Amino acid sequence: MSASELAIRARRAAFNRAIAEGDAGAIAPLLARDCVMLTGTDSAVISGRMGQVKVWRREFAGPARLIYTRTTERVVLSPVEPIALEHGHWDGIDSTSDVLTASGVYTAKWRELGGEWVIEAEVFLTLG
Repeated sequence: MSASELAIRARRAAFNRAIAEGDAGAIAPLLARDCVMLTGTDSAVISGRMGQVKVWRREFAGPARLIYTRTTERVVLSPVEPIALEHGHWDGIDSTSDVLTASGVYTAKWRELGGEWVIEAEVFLTLG
């Protein structure tokens, strides 16, 4: 496994920890300034780092929420640019009951900027 793939996997683990801990501030440095997220069920488009942080803060404010975990299955690194695609599956577990409430697959585009890998785009598909 390359150093770049290890770095991307480590950044994904940090994102998962931030979600589990309800720490929107820890999510911000993992995102590119102009990142885009396409949600899995309603295909809502959430644009920009601050837009995503705002959505996460709102998500974390509720007493009951889903704890999302993204599990990397494969990382494809570009041989010509400092970019990569991550493919995997995700689960949403209810924080009060520990019941799996939603799940699916995702793809994330990463870019290395200033020595750090950041997410430029994520697309989620809800399967369950």
